[in-house]
Amino acid sequence: MHPADDVPATRPSSPPADPWDGAVVDVLVRRLADVPLPARARPGDAGLDLVCTEDVELAPGERATVGTGLALALPVGTAAFVLPRSGLAARHGVTVLNAPGTVDAGYRGEVRVTLLNTSTTTPVRLSAGDRVAQLVVMELPAVHLVEVDRLPGSGRGEGGFGSTGTAAVTTSPAGPAGSAGPAHPDLGGLLQ
Repeated sequence: MHPADDVPATRPSSPPADPWDGAVVDVLVRRLADVPLPARARPGDAGLDLVCTEDVELAPGERATVGTGLALALPVGTAAFVLPRSGLAARHGVTVLNAPGTVDAGYRGEVRVTLLNTSTTTPVRLSAGDRVAQLVVMELPAVHLVEVDRLPGSGRGEGGFGSTGTAAVTTSPAGPAGSAGPAHPDLGGLLQ
């Protein structure tokens, strides 16, 4: 199976007209291979499409890390996040394994993407130049951590994973409704 998209991977070097009136962040890009610059598929889209530089076949449940042929120099106070493409995920079950993958402002190496075929039955073949992920650049606030003995209260409190609506879900016939059930064998009890 080969992903086919309506939008070609090759884009003009000038950015499309963009309806955003906000600040523009200049990101320096170095091409390490003959790939298009990341671009939005449509004006106003958040993500810039990234292509892979190599052919890869992902067997069911298999993962592979592919290059994008790009290195970035992000301004201090920003980071880029590598996210899955929704169409690739919906049509072929391919996602970015560590989504979002974080590209720090100080990193100058090639942006690489670890892809995972979530299908249990169908392999997926990707060719060099296929759009495999999207890059979202965000400004980040400076963070000053202030250690305290007690946190202020909130409506949510300490309710964590599943605290807002999984009471009727049972994950194991042995576990009561709303419980995590027995420990997952591959996670060494981390789910309990």
